[in-house]
Amino acid sequence: MRHGNKVNHLGRTYTHRKSMLSNMACSLIYYKRITTTLAKAKELKRFIEPLLTKSKNDTTHSRRVVYANLGEKVATQILFDEIAQKIADRPGGYLRILKTGNRKGDNAPTALIELVDFSMMNSSNDENAAASTRRTRRGGKVAQGTATTTATDTPATEAKSEDEAPKA
Repeated sequence: MRHGNKVNHLGRTYTHRKSMLSNMACSLIYYKRITTTLAKAKELKRFIEPLLTKSKNDTTHSRRVVYANLGEKVATQILFDEIAQKIADRPGGYLRILKTGNRKGDNAPTALIELVDFSMMNSSNDENAAASTRRTRRGGKVAQGTATTTATDTPATEAKSEDEAPKA
């Protein structure tokens, strides 16, 4: 029986679980949101929120404690330089877990875990990236100068000029 055992072992040994959580935490720091299973997301939240709280106090000791848990120097720098600036006035609740349904292969419940203060920034970047991509035809290459004019633009402008001419 699991009386008083609050840790979800995730079917792994202690060292495997520790390295997996530190790798997932580094990925979360780099990308600001990751998709994983619901159980791993809940354990990741328990793992990284104390580190986020420590990053608000930028001292040598807190940097060493965070680095000891993460194991990556670049992720520690990003955490203290960028993320700590955004979460400085937040009293807690730095992460959001959104359930995304079940995985196709094994029907495991999946979730999206993200930093709360960075959610608006990521969604605006995704929209800008989607708007900046241009569509091309599969068969051939389009010259750079002709990419802005299409066949549908020309008849529409002619139709407008013909509609305006009879009214005058």
